[in-house]
Amino acid sequence: MNTSKNLYRDLMIGAFFVIGMLSFMSGQFILSTLLFGAASLASNLNLAMPAHI
Repeated sequence: MNTSKNLYRDLMIGAFFVIGMLSFMSGQFILSTLLFGAASLASNLNLAMPAHI
């Protein structure tokens, strides 16, 4: 398991969520919906690892 990729992925998901919350509070509901959707997709995707034979 590569921790640097997991760290970058977690930071990206956190950034999407925080920016989504800020845009929701400022009234930009379409942008916040897109950011929440991107955070949800990024957190639920399982990235394929190359097979080592």
